[in-house]
Amino acid sequence: MAEHPGPFPSVRIVGIGATEFSTASGRSELRLAVEACRAALDDAGLAPSAVDGMATFAADSNPEIEVARALGASPLRFFARTQYGGGDYCGTVRLGAMAVELRLADVVVCYRAFNERSGGRYGQGMGGTPPLASADLAQYSWSIPHGLVNAAGWMALFGRRYMHEYGATSEDFGRVTVAARRFAADNPKARFFGRPITLADHQASRWIVEPLHLLDCCLETDGAVAVVMARADRAADCRQRPVAIRAAAQGAAANQHLMANYYAADPMAFEELDVAAAELWRQCGLGPTDVQAAIVYDHFTPMVLAQLEGYGFCGRGEGKDFVADGHIGPGGRLPVNPHGGQLGEAYLHGMNGVNEAVRQVRGHAVNQIDGIEHVLLTAPPGVPTSSMVLGPA
Repeated sequence: MAEHPGPFPSVRIVGIGATEFSTASGRSELRLAVEACRAALDDAGLAPSAVDGMATFAADSNPEIEVARALGASPLRFFARTQYGGGDYCGTVRLGAMAVELRLADVVVCYRAFNERSGGRYGQGMGGTPPLASADLAQYSWSIPHGLVNAAGWMALFGRRYMHEYGATSEDFGRVTVAARRFAADNPKARFFGRPITLADHQASRWIVEPLHLLDCCLETDGAVAVVMARADRAADCRQRPVAIRAAAQGAAANQHLMANYYAADPMAFEELDVAAAELWRQCGLGPTDVQAAIVYDHFTPMVLAQLEGYGFCGRGEGKDFVADGHIGPGGRLPVNPHGGQLGEAYLHGMNGVNEAVRQVRGHAVNQIDGIEHVLLTAPPGVPTSSMVLGPA
């Protein structure tokens, strides 16, 4: 396919930054956010006073004005947030890119920070949520009484149905983690640095919610990540090689639910994924064969298979075979999450994957993939989702 300029021809990613990833940061979430933003600005060679725009997640506890004040940023001309957690991490970056492209801001920082292991743990789920009469919370009243209280339970529903429909096994899911941990073992920043696993290790790990083992689940993490964007004319004076956003898409189904496909006529069909994939490839004029590496949202292993299928790397139900054939690991046709992903590096709602994609395009990743022209980033279905393609400027 012929590459199109895409919707953000004037935007460049010019800086990335992160804190360490741990189980106990010992700092406030605000301090983590500021540290990551400062690191990203230092990477870009920009002063905090250059920042006049910010974008983050609706779930982030750090108000833009507090981060801006602590940084010493300029008065903000743009600030915005996206909903749906990791499903819209690419949408958060897209918000910042839209602001820069439309000249609503000159320099935008996107950030995500939390003490998700030592503080509020998402893995504990919604069981203790007060029964408030809001559209956001009322939906859980249909699932919590049946024991579906957290993301592992919701994703286990898909995993079990996938096994039933396509003959997949627990070992098929485990191969996703084995590949991620192999990459993470080479990454000094990863929580599982130097700790690869075998499929036998995966099978021996304890059950969380059948058919998901412990090693099918991502890492609750303390930490923060930030990304800096600026216009192309300003990027030329920045410290690092600029990275272009070839495309950035979002998708929500006509009958969308949160974290599970309860209302779809076909529980194996993800309309939100189809919408985002079609829009992404349309924007840039590229396709699966034009991508040399992928950042795939790996909060739970079965959903990696769904994303590989949804973006056209294999047919429906064939994700398990694509993985079994070694395509996503080192030396594979499509190396997935060369930093180790959320199964091996850290769980930061996908934002650490953005940093890895930028490193791959720049050419200085720990597990650098040869011949990088385009890196795909995808978010999971089951929630409103998003995706991006990054490439050299």
